[in-house]
Amino acid sequence: MDSIVQPAATELPSSSRNRLLLAVYTAAIFVSALLLFSVQPLFTKMVLPRLGGSPAVWSVAMVFFQSLLLAGYAYAHLLMQVRNRVVPVAVHLVLLIAAFVMLPLGIASAYGEPPATGYAFWLLGLFVVSIGLPFFALAANNPLLQAWFVRTGHPAAHDPYFLYASSNIGSFLALLSYPFLLEPMFTLQMQNRFWTAGYGLLILLIGACGVLLLRSPKLALAVDARAEDVDAPAPSLSTRLRWIFLAAVPSGLLIAVTAHISTDVAAAPLLWVLPLSLYLLTWVVVFQSRPLLPHKWMLMLQPVAIAGVVLLLAYGGEQNLLLTLGGHQLCFFVIAMACHGELARTRPAARYLTGFYVALSFGGMVGGLFAGLVAPYTFSWIAEYPILIALAALCRPSANERLAGIARWYWLALAVLAVALVAPSYTTGDLTTWFEDHRVWVAGAIGVLAALLALVLNADRWKIFATVALALVLIRVYPADEGRVTTVRSFFGVHKIVVTPGGYFHVLMHGTTIHGAERFRNNDGTPVVGRPEPITYYHQDGGIGQAVSAIRERKGAPLKVAAIGVGSGTLACAAEPGESWTFFEIDQSMVDAARDPRNFRYISSCMPDMKPVIGDARLTFAKEPDGAYDLVIVDAYSSDAIPIHLATEEAMKIYKDKLAPHGAVVMHVSNRHLDLETVVVGIADANDLKSWVFNEDSGRDSDYIFSTDVVISAREEADIGKLASSKQWEQTEADDRARVWTDDYSNILGALYRRWKNGE
Repeated sequence: MDSIVQPAATELPSSSRNRLLLAVYTAAIFVSALLLFSVQPLFTKMVLPRLGGSPAVWSVAMVFFQSLLLAGYAYAHLLMQVRNRVVPVAVHLVLLIAAFVMLPLGIASAYGEPPATGYAFWLLGLFVVSIGLPFFALAANNPLLQAWFVRTGHPAAHDPYFLYASSNIGSFLALLSYPFLLEPMFTLQMQNRFWTAGYGLLILLIGACGVLLLRSPKLALAVDARAEDVDAPAPSLSTRLRWIFLAAVPSGLLIAVTAHISTDVAAAPLLWVLPLSLYLLTWVVVFQSRPLLPHKWMLMLQPVAIAGVVLLLAYGGEQNLLLTLGGHQLCFFVIAMACHGELARTRPAARYLTGFYVALSFGGMVGGLFAGLVAPYTFSWIAEYPILIALAALCRPSANERLAGIARWYWLALAVLAVALVAPSYTTGDLTTWFEDHRVWVAGAIGVLAALLALVLNADRWKIFATVALALVLIRVYPADEGRVTTVRSFFGVHKIVVTPGGYFHVLMHGTTIHGAERFRNNDGTPVVGRPEPITYYHQDGGIGQAVSAIRERKGAPLKVAAIGVGSGTLACAAEPGESWTFFEIDQSMVDAARDPRNFRYISSCMPDMKPVIGDARLTFAKEPDGAYDLVIVDAYSSDAIPIHLATEEAMKIYKDKLAPHGAVVMHVSNRHLDLETVVVGIADANDLKSWVFNEDSGRDSDYIFSTDVVISAREEADIGKLASSKQWEQTEADDRARVWTDDYSNILGALYRRWKNGE
């Protein structure tokens, strides 16, 4: 460093110029991050209707975003190998302007309707063609602007990582503002306009950054050289691989935990951005010069968080919303803090900054690919979540074990313990029954043991990993569901077919919600023979059953019915001879499962020639002839996650157009977390339809006959026959305080609030 000529004090950049540099670069990085992470929920919400509102759309979207982030970081890294200051500025501004020409955002015309198979790859193509260039240009800004900042000779240029915190603050605010401000207040079209205007502002800010770089005094090159710390050794290959691993685990966990929570509520930006916001918040905190949450604290809490996830997964069952949303995300936050804290602790000198970011983004892409694309096609159940939780234990730094004499015997003790706990699962008897009944305590105890290993013995991370893996294996071999379980996985989710003990019922589940069931044995144990009786939400005394009977009686002739959603095929047995029922279903694997008489006999017994129309109902049902159906039944919700595009004003117009002159629309809106009755009454009113609401508890849950929330909408009171005078059906007016959902506007937060406010 002695060879570097020291500039005179008068030749150094002035303090006012330094303040201007810092302000402009910080603003540019902040706005870039704001745009980068607000476009993710915005555009993904635009795409959702193309694929049935599936939560998997967000998982695939995250793979795209992380892959483009890697491409942007690699582009920035290569561009900054050019020592000339003019070339990087000119090239990047040309790229930004070319991307701006493609705005406003829109779905490419070539991607009008998805194919019958290969949804994930079709979706990736849609993202690439529609927003690939604008997102790529944004993705490069963070490392590129930090590298420019190093070359300006600013006094803080020796450690520009504080600008990464500024970037993540912008990302964090963008994500939080989306569900709580942008989504409830503005339509998608208006959000798109705001985003396009923001992109134009960003080009001006980056242009200003380029001008400030080019106008930096030549002597700032000396400062630049010192800032890049030319004597710092290059990171080793093992260090780079460690960076990739530390970035991959929380990235994969982000997708896994998002899928886990959104399955039971809604495929909506509100639930996507909560874990993503926490993920970004961890980057903000760990790259502070004095982190608010010290890294050593997070390393202490990390094994506790891992044990917490073990307990939550073991508990399973019908969890409340606070536990589902709060518990998993709190544990995820702590685990991500520990991983990202390790990255911040081992970050290289400024001259290796862009390479460091390439490693981070590559790790993020690897984690995303595993959780978003590989796992759904590899496992028949959500295996990626527990796998990544176990791998999180390996993110801990190497440690010097306490009580090494005892610790060396741990592997043998763990092997004996594993055999003792897993072996009973292959037998039947009192011991197996005891383990099944106490699975939460057994798995939880092993999870706590892993935490104690880390906190008390400071054990080797491989021992912690193996102990956590054992706890997670126990959850799998002693499942929460009673009876025999078969899983069916597709792009649209994981369905479980549960045969209850004794084989009395076969139950279809998605997430923690029952979607259908069939009785196979009578109470005395004898097999059920003959035509299966519709149960669960479709019993003849329930809302859907009463609606079908009333419309049939009102017409006095065989019905022509359209049913959106196959499920277990229960509604096939609601049809009578001579009637025409057409089913619309997006998930072929669900149809295959329902057809198999080993699972359910509704279709094979009542409608063996059923030929469902496969595809998203908004696209396929719209092709049906107008005025064709006496009754349209909409029952297409996956778990409690709703396909929002089937509950909008435009969707209701399609249903109405397909109705015969005196037809009716029945929508099944049972939901643990969201008030959908208000939504459906509102969209019906917007189409000049009157609505009646059925909400009654059957009191027969033990027989798998459940309470249902159903809304029937028709042009006139006479169209719904005897339901108009039934005390069980209440005519309901639209709530003027609730804004009507459209393809351009929906408000999940409002539906959550109304359900909470009503104390349900």
